[in-house]
Amino acid sequence: MQQHELIPHLFRTEYSKIVAVLCHSFDLKHLEIAEDIASDTFLKAAETWGIKGVPENPAAWLYAVAKNKTKDYFRHNAVREKQVKETIRSNNVETEPDFEFTHQNIADSQLSMIFSVCDGDISPDAQICLALQILCGFSVEEIANAFLTNLATVKKRLQRARAVLRNGNFHIKTLVETEIKTRSDNVLKTLYLLFNEGYFSKTNNQLIRKDLCSEAIRLTSILVGNALTNTPQTNALLALMYFQSSRFDARTDEIGEVILLEDQDKSLWDNELIERGNHYLVNAFHGNEVSKYHLEAAIAYWHTTPTPERKWENILTLYNQLILIEYSPVTALNRTFAFAKVYGTEKGIQEAEKLHLNNSSPYHSLLGYLYANLDIDKSIDHYEQAIALTNSRIERQTLTKEVERLKRR
Repeated sequence: MQQHELIPHLFRTEYSKIVAVLCHSFDLKHLEIAEDIASDTFLKAAETWGIKGVPENPAAWLYAVAKNKTKDYFRHNAVREKQVKETIRSNNVETEPDFEFTHQNIADSQLSMIFSVCDGDISPDAQICLALQILCGFSVEEIANAFLTNLATVKKRLQRARAVLRNGNFHIKTLVETEIKTRSDNVLKTLYLLFNEGYFSKTNNQLIRKDLCSEAIRLTSILVGNALTNTPQTNALLALMYFQSSRFDARTDEIGEVILLEDQDKSLWDNELIERGNHYLVNAFHGNEVSKYHLEAAIAYWHTTPTPERKWENILTLYNQLILIEYSPVTALNRTFAFAKVYGTEKGIQEAEKLHLNNSSPYHSLLGYLYANLDIDKSIDHYEQAIALTNSRIERQTLTKEVERLKRR
């Protein structure tokens, strides 16, 4: 990886770890202190690596610099009770923080951090926005796309959430079972949105952003690895992530354009990841709970199995259950695709047009696909509307090629 690509990649994967460990280790009541130290660490990396070259272990270098900058902060600033835990005395300048960026410390810190951010005094949507920004490194634009909302709304949510943390004596708590139960839904939704943005990115020139997906899997695996958070829903979400990740190499061609499921080279599917998905899906059904993650994981399971009889009937049944649990335009469109597979394209078109999602690029893409063998002019018209509505360069390229193919016919 080139240096100009490495630092943004490390910022995505390591920044949140540094912030979490600093907050967890010193009970910093002002999140901004940890964020400033982490930001300064990356600024120093950009300056130093440009002159001396990239170190052999870049992540370890970042951790070492962050640790030294933290010591400098405590050594050269007046230590106040509102900034650090009471056990560090303001008149004892020789007291320095002692901590390590071990795998376990990072895992424990991030697990505690994400639950602490999901504070009951913050609205659920704002909790998720804040967690996506702090724990996952999302930009405001990425959060807006994940929520299908505008930038101004996201900015207001973040401002209000950060104000609550500043005014509420924020600190990372040891996980308590009752708090985990009340906050776990928003934690899982945050990780779900993180994975989805990586799986089908709308804010990047890549359709798939494996770094986001890998981070979502890593954080969800931390939850599964903790007895308090190893729940059926968490296992179902992790199963979903592994099933979806198994098809990464088959989802795009050599120039990054999307390949539909039915056209994918199944030999490129990762069977090891499919087996992991199967493992966690089995674990997810220990009990009577059936959540949206169970249903989506089960749908993904059917997509990754050799084509059996009644595959699409099973998938449609699962979508029918899913849409009753939590309606969304994306779920409705996916259900309509499965409906067309079961009942034919003409009935699929009728079902799609009932949705009236005229301002949605995926809606017009679906209609373009369904009309392709029935009415080429209508198909082209819908594809062109989809092109006009998407923000993804890769998606525009893929749809434009489909329009050109139809015109040649």
